[in-house]
Amino acid sequence: MASPLRLIIEDGHFEDKYGRHVLLRGINVAGDAKLPSEPDVPSHVAQDFFDGDNVKFHNRPFRKEDAHIHFSRLKRFGYNTIRYVFTWEAIEAAGPGRYDEVWIQHTIDVLRAAKDYGFFIFMDPHQDVWSRYCGGSGAPMWTIYACGLNPQSFAATEAAIVHNTYPEPENFPKMIWSTNYNRLAVATIFTLFFAGRDFAPKCIIDGENIQDYLQGHFMRACEVLANRIHEAGGIENDIVFGWESLNEPGRGMIGHVDLSVIPEEQKLKKGTSPTLWQAILTGSGRACEVDSWDMGGLGPYKVGRVLIDPHGEQAWLPADYDDSRYGWKRDPDWKLGECIWAQHGVWDPPTDMLLRKDYFEKQPTSGDKLDYHAFTNTYFMAFYRKYRDTIRNIHKDAIMLCQPPTLELPPSIKGTEDDDPRMVYAPHYYDGITLMTKKWNRTWNVDVFGVLRGRYWHPAFAIKIGETAIRNSFKEQLAAMKKEGQDYMGNHPCILTEFGIPYDMDDKYAYKTGDYSSQSAAMDANHFAVEGALMEGYTLWLYSATNDHQRGDQWNGEDLSIFSLDDQTLPVSPIPQTPNINQSTSSLLKTATTSSRKEVEDETSVTPANLKQTLTNPSIASTPTTQDPEITNAPGYRAAEAYVRPAPIFTNGPILDYVFDLKNCEFTLEIEGTKAESDDYPTTVFLPDYHFPKEQCTVAVSSGKWEISTDDDERTWVQKFRWWHGAGKQSLKVTGLIRPHNTLAGTADEAGYLEQCQQTYTYNLKDCNVM
Repeated sequence: MASPLRLIIEDGHFEDKYGRHVLLRGINVAGDAKLPSEPDVPSHVAQDFFDGDNVKFHNRPFRKEDAHIHFSRLKRFGYNTIRYVFTWEAIEAAGPGRYDEVWIQHTIDVLRAAKDYGFFIFMDPHQDVWSRYCGGSGAPMWTIYACGLNPQSFAATEAAIVHNTYPEPENFPKMIWSTNYNRLAVATIFTLFFAGRDFAPKCIIDGENIQDYLQGHFMRACEVLANRIHEAGGIENDIVFGWESLNEPGRGMIGHVDLSVIPEEQKLKKGTSPTLWQAILTGSGRACEVDSWDMGGLGPYKVGRVLIDPHGEQAWLPADYDDSRYGWKRDPDWKLGECIWAQHGVWDPPTDMLLRKDYFEKQPTSGDKLDYHAFTNTYFMAFYRKYRDTIRNIHKDAIMLCQPPTLELPPSIKGTEDDDPRMVYAPHYYDGITLMTKKWNRTWNVDVFGVLRGRYWHPAFAIKIGETAIRNSFKEQLAAMKKEGQDYMGNHPCILTEFGIPYDMDDKYAYKTGDYSSQSAAMDANHFAVEGALMEGYTLWLYSATNDHQRGDQWNGEDLSIFSLDDQTLPVSPIPQTPNINQSTSSLLKTATTSSRKEVEDETSVTPANLKQTLTNPSIASTPTTQDPEITNAPGYRAAEAYVRPAPIFTNGPILDYVFDLKNCEFTLEIEGTKAESDDYPTTVFLPDYHFPKEQCTVAVSSGKWEISTDDDERTWVQKFRWWHGAGKQSLKVTGLIRPHNTLAGTADEAGYLEQCQQTYTYNLKDCNVM
């Protein structure tokens, strides 16, 4: 019987209301949501940074007037799902309980615009290392003051490494922001957020423990947003099907056996790497000599010792700080001007002695040891239940995406009350070697997940040699991750809600040459893995509307966006159409339909007439994106051939296997077929015409009839393969047009296109790669 909901969970997979299996192929939208739009400043800009009460996110993730441009582009890339990135700061930046109704209405308007494109959307309350003021994104600035910390002193004490207060923001080390999880500010705040009642009982604010104060405000902020979406009508369930829990939560100091030692499980060490005890000391103004590390192909290695000397400056608020700024009342037993961990007996400031190195090792009441899995099963799950109930109190049918700490064991909830039939396991996975080194190494990589799970008696045995072995290793890691979810949480869909690649590999070589071969290989390997692991969905990190070659995603030096203002978008057909340059390109595809609807102009195809307009669309970027011609004179397709790939959308029956072989341009699909409810609802596959031009591909099916057609049912021209098959095991194989990628013009047509580009721009583009 048909379900009234667009998306339901049935026996560990997604189904639409017609009983077809649904694969959620998605993208994170958008990285821009991490940063305010007023003032519109990237993370490296320090101007007015600490005026955090007055920031606005009113045009995030992008202007609502531009929503059709972005959604049309993403639909043409074959995505049917969006992980909608937002931050607590966007809702409640002005102060506790002061919600930004303008941003909330903007969010509703953007979500409503997405409805026309048929997206499945789930909401992502995003954070990275707690807040922008701790070097990441997420929570409002006032939460840091509520914890008794002074963000303006983080630079001197290295309580957090922040891009715009780094001595040389232009040389901000790759991925160093993530080390903030193990520095004083973030480690303290996450401890208070998850376990303040147990480990900081003196931290009382407005009559409640800091844990309840922070969690309460976070829950209420999400509740306000969920309620406004509910009241708006036509969005809940129709477009927004679910809510994910807090992005990449940290455990802080909880479970640390010895504060004077970096724990074995802390694999990420880059730059200065203090122990938590050293971080406590420097946070209280003491000078400490700490180890310094860098990241190599086989992981971190020590490079020396560095003196951190705050010259007496403390990361804590001074004793005379005026708490009336935010209207809260702090308990008298919580003394400002002094480290809260000293106030709880962890150390003695007069002697600088560590008194209780194991203070966080066990739960204070029960005495139970708190390793990482124990943290997940206790403090994290207590938070998750509260969040789940808050959302479900409003969005009754919400599918909840549970995201436990990254790369840790999932919570042990199988067979318990928490084994919720409308829950999804939502892990993250990145190829850490490529992400940290910003190089794609075709020769070797490491089975990181296997190392973390103790599958090798020595890490050297985790090395995978050769690109085939590397690709298979990625697939095996993701398959193991999915199985862990089933083993620990029960039979739930698994959506990989983050994975991705850095585009600025090899010192931005691709930006200088247009050669994206490394990016293409890395992107293809990641997609090969997620396809082979048969996850029920994924959302690639990232789409950023303001990415450029100079600053990447405009945040902490990251550059993972599949779109860039300085690159081209993939043509609709393998050989770009070349009409008269004075002709409007909005009519290029009208011969395929009698519809008069206007297509988004910069998304139909790339031609000399619209290439420049595409790169500098005035509705998105009013000024040139960069002043460095070396990295903008060779715009490429940003390895689009690797992420614009065929994939099942709806299948009548479960998917047994599917894969896209990019090298041979071959897509295969196997399903355990069931009879369709009606001929109106066949198995449907996204078949990008870039790889599979309708007249230049061959199809083999095990049974039934099929068709390849292009339609704009969801406002964008998308080529789809529809297949009417019977019951039982069914197979499909589609072979497309094998084309060279990331090489100079290889055909006469492409050479002619290059010449037209040169004539249009009046300068030589011989070094520009044309696919």
